[in-house]
Amino acid sequence: MFKDNEQQPSGFRVPLSEALDNLGYNDADLVPAIARQHDSGEILMVAWMNRTAIEETLSTGRVCYYSRSRGGLWRKGESSGQTQTLVGMRIDCDGDVLLLDVDQTGPACHTGRRDCFFWRVDGDEVELDKTPLISPDQLYGKK
Repeated sequence: MFKDNEQQPSGFRVPLSEALDNLGYNDADLVPAIARQHDSGEILMVAWMNRTAIEETLSTGRVCYYSRSRGGLWRKGESSGQTQTLVGMRIDCDGDVLLLDVDQTGPACHTGRRDCFFWRVDGDEVELDKTPLISPDQLYGKK
């Protein structure tokens, strides 16, 4: 569907259900989603979504992912309080990646950092270059 319609004029529309039916889900019925801070363009994290997570996100406005480690839906911030509110969603040209414009409350990363991209490649080394805003123990209420 995406390839077939990429030459349509701006303003061309298809039903949401058709677009979701035609996403490039992997063998586990998941599609990667990039979360970006809507007002700064900062890339916060990458996670996975299944159709249920996408539909819940669109209906509630609160971002929901699919956690591969937990084997179920992961409502961002349900244990940490660091929520993501959906501002907008885009689908890439191939229909196999989602871009979520979000309003992030606090750190996006489980490490307590603002984003999950704190390892910077520098020549033949990789440097940890961001400090947590809050400790993971404090973030998740552990003492």
